[in-house]
Amino acid sequence: MIKGLRTVAYPVADLAAAKEWYSKVFDTAPYFDQPFYVGFNIGGFELGLIPDGTPGTTGSAVYWGVDDIEAEVARILALGATVHHPIQDVGEGIRTVELADPFGNTLCLILNPHFDLKAVR
Repeated sequence: MIKGLRTVAYPVADLAAAKEWYSKVFDTAPYFDQPFYVGFNIGGFELGLIPDGTPGTTGSAVYWGVDDIEAEVARILALGATVHHPIQDVGEGIRTVELADPFGNTLCLILNPHFDLKAVR
C-alpha cells in the first residue's frame, strides 16, 4: 500500500555546497549525511540531495512511501509498469526503486524506516 509522499530528491553538481545552502535555506542540519546522499527532515518530509551523475536523476524525483517495497513493486509491475532502476539499499536500511509507468513517467518508491509521520503532528 502506498502511504503518501515522502521525499523529493534534487540532483546537485556540488554536494557539499548544496548541503550548506539547503541547511541555510531551511535552517536545519541534515539527518542523513553520506557522500552518496544527504537527507533533510523538512516538516516531516524529506528533501534529498543526490550527487550529479547518479543514474536516473535528470531532474527532481518524488518518492512515495511504502512499508513493503518488494510487494509494491510486484503489484505495480503487474499493472503494466517496468523497472527503470531496480530496488537498491541506499544506506541505513533505506531502500528505493524507480519504475517507469506506461505513460513515460518515473514512479519512485521508498522504504525509509527512519521516517516518522507522527513527528509531523
